[in-house]
Amino acid sequence: MAKDSTASVNRRNDIISAAIEVFAEIGYYRATTAQVAERAQISQPYIFRFFKTKESLLLTALEVSWTRVIDSFRLVVETATPDQLESDLIEAYEKILESHKSEILLQMQAQTIQEDVIRQAMKKGFGEVRTMVLNAFSNAGIAEPKQRTLVFLAIGMLCNISTALDMPELKER
Repeated sequence: MAKDSTASVNRRNDIISAAIEVFAEIGYYRATTAQVAERAQISQPYIFRFFKTKESLLLTALEVSWTRVIDSFRLVVETATPDQLESDLIEAYEKILESHKSEILLQMQAQTIQEDVIRQAMKKGFGEVRTMVLNAFSNAGIAEPKQRTLVFLAIGMLCNISTALDMPELKER
């Protein structure tokens, strides 16, 4: 890869990271591309070199966040023993919550956005996670895999709320 294209990819990634932080902190509707540019330490017009609209930037940010969860879960599914599967998935998600909190907060906010393209991105992400977990539970021989998947996803959402509200007691077992 040429030096210019490497710098371009890095700048694009910087913009996405800045957008995730800004959108998570103040919300998609209140956030401006000027705030994202300031966080990325670039000029606002430079954002539009990579993203035609603020919405396309949000969609990319959501894709990054969902890819992180899906890739992390895929690794667990490929390596965990059946008796460790669920606990390893929980541990993987807890690590994401710790290391990429803004991505999860972004997803939480995006759940409330009514624009169809955003809703579709969220449905796609949740759908992929649900399918992966359900298939993994089924393949591992876990009893009532649909019910266990439902509970697993519900606990994940409670973990999100616990993190967003800084209420660790919600996650106490």
